[in-house]
Amino acid sequence: MIQYEIVKSTDNEAILRLYRAAGWWQMDENPEYLQTVEGIVANSFCFVIAIKEAEIIGMGRAISDGLSDAYIQDVTVLERERGQGIGKEIIRTLVRYMKEHKLQWIGLISEPGYEGFYSSLGFNVMQNYTPFLLGEDS
Repeated sequence: MIQYEIVKSTDNEAILRLYRAAGWWQMDENPEYLQTVEGIVANSFCFVIAIKEAEIIGMGRAISDGLSDAYIQDVTVLERERGQGIGKEIIRTLVRYMKEHKLQWIGLISEPGYEGFYSSLGFNVMQNYTPFLLGEDS
């Protein structure tokens, strides 16, 4: 059985392992990383973890001002646990929470290849929009 919890604090080492397993975090052992993870969890509008047998196996979060727009990001599930609907339930939990807080505009940027996953959850490609990222030289 898998439990889904909205948290403001959790096992920061487990969250760091999820970020690294997804390829989203450096692999060196900088002790400040755990503080950064602690801040990410605490300061996200909504941070969801999936727990199976006392192990955090998935996560996702939303960033928002809590009044208008929200962005979903950092949704991942350990590879060995994928294909069981865990990621979908993480998204559903995030969306339910945001709708309970009256947020109307909920967006995300999908990694290539996951468009079908998000489409199955009611998300649509934003036609005529292009995501941007500030360059390192700026």
